[in-house]
Amino acid sequence: MDTGSPSRGRRSSLSQINVTPFVDVMLVLLIIFMVTAPMLDQGVEVSLPEVAEAPGLPAQEEPLVVTLERSGQILIGKAKIDQLSKLGPVIQQALKGKPDREVFLEADEKVPYGRVVQVMAAVKKAGVEKLGMVTRLPEE
Repeated sequence: MDTGSPSRGRRSSLSQINVTPFVDVMLVLLIIFMVTAPMLDQGVEVSLPEVAEAPGLPAQEEPLVVTLERSGQILIGKAKIDQLSKLGPVIQQALKGKPDREVFLEADEKVPYGRVVQVMAAVKKAGVEKLGMVTRLPEE
């Protein structure tokens, strides 16, 4: 009978914590965040208001409104723009001296989507920082 062996006959308590599962979980979470974080910044910067609760236009000063009529005619305020290529310089001139470069786009619902996107691109190319879409409340 060997009584000098501590593993026979009596049990010793485990005094160390196994951190391997904890490290595995943390590495999986790290990989998930590393993969999803770049996806959050991608996308088009368009803030479309909810139609049911669209906010009113700011009352501080008269905003610059670009109108796209059903016929395809482009208007800035009441001034007609002949060509899409002239839209950018006219907007730059109209926004000269204004601290907030904000424009509202008012497009007829029957205008083809491609034409609306072309106008939006021309407005953004003119250096406009904020482009808002004008809508109307639904009739009940």
